[in-house]
Amino acid sequence: MPRRTSLSDAHCAIAQALDVVGDWWTLLIVRDTARGVHRFEELQRELDLSRKVLTERLRLLVDADVLTRVPYQDRPPRHEYRLTPRGRALLPVLIALQDWGDQWVLGEGEMTATAPAKASQEARRVHELLGTKVPALRLLADDGEQADPVTDAAYTVLYCFPGAYARKDAYPPGWSAIPGAPGCTLESCTYRDRLADFTAAGAAVRGVSTQRPDEQRAFAAKEGLRFPLLSDADLALTAALRLPTFRAAGVSRLKRLTLVVDAGRVVRDVQYPVTDVTASVEAALEAVNSLRNQRS
Repeated sequence: MPRRTSLSDAHCAIAQALDVVGDWWTLLIVRDTARGVHRFEELQRELDLSRKVLTERLRLLVDADVLTRVPYQDRPPRHEYRLTPRGRALLPVLIALQDWGDQWVLGEGEMTATAPAKASQEARRVHELLGTKVPALRLLADDGEQADPVTDAAYTVLYCFPGAYARKDAYPPGWSAIPGAPGCTLESCTYRDRLADFTAAGAAVRGVSTQRPDEQRAFAAKEGLRFPLLSDADLALTAALRLPTFRAAGVSRLKRLTLVVDAGRVVRDVQYPVTDVTASVEAALEAVNSLRNQRS
């Protein structure tokens, strides 16, 4: 495909951005590379796209420094396609599109921090994570160190939450009125109180939100948490797993959900929506014990 004629408004950043990613296939390629799909044949299978069209789109994204080609085989030469820093900067764009689609196209146009009570496309998308792999990622932990969300333990419980703060006045305006948003402190403290049971079952616990690490650090210190909180402020994990979000105070925030992931990075249990936070902690522990018993 020949490159499109450049949009004429040189002073409009929207127009110039669309000149790079205005074709819908390009954003879907960015979506799938963020999910850990890096090789040509895998991308072609996921997108159901002709080799010719995919080759042209990949060339465009490499030329635009959104993707880079990384060799993985010498004979014959083969390359993977990886997001560059410029490409990773598009992840908030993808999440904004997903959030808009969940809320206004697939949903009811209302801001909530959980799925509707009835079955939804959003909930089905989350439950389709069962049996899939969490790609290798590095998130900032509350201690400022980079950490893989999946640990070396037999199982990792990843509970995703909208936001928790050390001070009550730090919560965004109207937080308590957003369905599903309140309860993050109770959820984290319940995991804290049951941590010994998870450890005995061979599971590590990790909390994930899109908050800054310093906000998470202050909250963890106040509540005496004994497990890491991970910051997905750059939306790497959110984009990789297409996790549902909502926006509050100008920030994309994770809706409450829980994943149990095994040591091979495979999602073995999914809880979504989570409407009773204490019951969800018990359900996560039951899932870990059930998976452990299956292995025995």
